[in-house]
Amino acid sequence: MAKLSTEELLGQFKELTLLELSEFVKAFEEEFGVTAAAPVAVAAAAGAPAAAAEEAVEQDEFDVVLESAGDKKIQVIKEVRGLTSLGLKEAKDLVESAPKAILEKVDKAAAEKAKEALEGAGATVTLK
Repeated sequence: MAKLSTEELLGQFKELTLLELSEFVKAFEEEFGVTAAAPVAVAAAAGAPAAAAEEAVEQDEFDVVLESAGDKKIQVIKEVRGLTSLGLKEAKDLVESAPKAILEKVDKAAAEKAKEALEGAGATVTLK
C-alpha cells in the first residue's frame, strides 16, 4: 500500500460523513491505545494558569504568611515585633505557631518589604 500524504489523508476525511468519521476516531483510539480528547484537556488546563496569572496581576492586597521560623527564631521574633505592634510574648507565640499570617491585606510594596525582612532573618515566608 502506498503511503498517503497529509493532504491526501485530509482529502479522504473530507469525503466521510460525521458518523463515519466518529467511527474512524473510535477505531483509531482502540487500535493505537490513544485518546483524541487528551489534547483538548491539555489546552483547557493550559488556559487555567493564564487566568490565574491575570488574577495575580490584578491583586492589590496581600497576606504575609510565616511558614516557618527557621534556625534563627530570635531574629524572626524581632522582625515580627518590628512589623507588627505585638509584644514579645505575642510575637514569640505567633512565630512558634507557624504557619501563621503576620500581616493581612497590605499593599504589594509593604508585603515585599516584610517578606524580605523576614527572609533576611532566616524565616520561610509566602505571599497570598
